Amino acid sequence: MNKTIRLTTVATIAACSMTAMTAIAEDIKIAIAGPATGDVAQYGDMQFMGAKMAVEQINKAGGVDGKMLKAEVFDDACEPKQANLVANKIVNEGYKYVVGHLCSGATQPASTIYEDEGIVMITPASTSPDISDRGYEMIFRTIGLDSDQGPTAATYIADKVKAKAVAVIHDKQQYGEGIATAVRDSLKEKGIEVVMFEGINKGDKDFSSLISKMQKEKVDFVYYGGYHPELGLLLRQSGEKNFEVQYMGPEGVGNKDISTIAGEASEGLLVTLPPAFDKREENKELVKAFEAKNEDPSGAFVLTSYAAVQVIADAIEGADSTDPSKVAEYIHENSFKTPMGEISFNEKGDIANFKFEVYNWHKDGTKTAAE
Repeated sequence: MNKTIRLTTVATIAACSMTAMTAIAEDIKIAIAGPATGDVAQYGDMQFMGAKMAVEQINKAGGVDGKMLKAEVFDDACEPKQANLVANKIVNEGYKYVVGHLCSGATQPASTIYEDEGIVMITPASTSPDISDRGYEMIFRTIGLDSDQGPTAATYIADKVKAKAVAVIHDKQQYGEGIATAVRDSLKEKGIEVVMFEGINKGDKDFSSLISKMQKEKVDFVYYGGYHPELGLLLRQSGEKNFEVQYMGPEGVGNKDISTIAGEASEGLLVTLPPAFDKREENKELVKAFEAKNEDPSGAFVLTSYAAVQVIADAIEGADSTDPSKVAEYIHENSFKTPMGEISFNEKGDIANFKFEVYNWHKDGTKTAAE
């Protein structure tokens, strides 16, 4: 009798273990790849926050066809070499879906690995047109392109600022130089003189010689392509040297830390950013969910990251399959309701008709729509 009880108990435990293993196996794993460390980790925070909230809310609503989403963060530090290592780790650990990467320079090499391995990747932040110009089938993004953002900035500079002598500066990186080039070319098309087009090195601290050169060239407006750490120092040092001109940058500078770095000199900075999706009436309850966690949903990449997760989940459900190739096909052929509104993707995996907007940045780290 005791032997029978023991055998029954073992069988029961085994059955429970198999059930648990089956439940674990049915989880849909999503890798969230972006900078958790490094100079632009603040943008990674936005990405992770938005993606995790989407996972949480989708799971609370019952998951995807009864399966739970399971997300894990992978740190690429916004560096191409690290992104390669991360992408290979994601492949080796069996992930079939990736939200990321964030920086274009990291996304470019990682996306090649995902395409080759049949993994669906949606970047919520990388804006370089080069990423989607390769004709990949598995790669998507929930943000616009520098080929849209550049002309938006140039139009504002030409029509609103009416600058006469513009300096276009960049950080020599894929993202920074790419957007700077788009702005320069668009300005030239509008008849605005670009008197300087120069690169700095990522991590530079002293911009004295650059500022002196801009003063000598009588620059009356500066566009900067890159991220906030270098621009913050450039703004501050320009103020210290009485170089009182207006600056403008892309979404990569729209971070509260730029005000910490530049102080008073950040007041009046112009920034092109995605629309303020957190202000949409239909997102009121979602905004409250973020605020209940003391999280700020207004960051440029928060709701684009949420949307990336939602597109993956809805496509798995719509395709009635977790096969990434079938999910990618479904994404290409359908539209999706997200906190960004209803979105669809073209043959390159880019969002149709994405519009950037121009904002005034303030010294307290807030922003308002530019007139």
